[in-house]
Amino acid sequence: MPSPTRTAEHRRPRLIGINHVALEVGDVDEALAFYGRFFDFELRGRADGMAFLDMGDQFLALTATAERHRDGERHFGLVVDDREGLRSKLEAAGVEVVAGARLDFLDPWGNRIQVVAYPDIQQIKDQAVLDALGASHLDKTAEARAELEAKGIRLGRLAATVLDEY
Repeated sequence: MPSPTRTAEHRRPRLIGINHVALEVGDVDEALAFYGRFFDFELRGRADGMAFLDMGDQFLALTATAERHRDGERHFGLVVDDREGLRSKLEAAGVEVVAGARLDFLDPWGNRIQVVAYPDIQQIKDQAVLDALGASHLDKTAEARAELEAKGIRLGRLAATVLDEY
């Protein structure tokens, strides 16, 4: 937390979250078909050469480009409700899964996506967002709760009630 004695001109803006991530793909329709094989999502909208996949209070933008690339370590993380189910679907479809303990895969355009399970991470979604996504049944692991509490982040009423049942 910034010192209250610091003036506004010396205060740096605080990072709050990610609104969206934009991926470069060769063809937007092909990308929608590819991602639609593995993820349940709502199409937020389309614009010239772009499509927007809704993720509750965030979105993924797919942008058409002719330039090919292949991510090495550069990646972004998607949060899902069933990481191991996704792993099975990716492997069955022959998608390149990057070797290692995590679940990283490369889409047909070389974008590296790391997939994490919502219960395992310290991200918390507002209950209204979880309800809208049909994910209100998800709970946090003890490790994720400890990470949150170490940062002084208190779980909401619903999460506290669930914790009391353990």
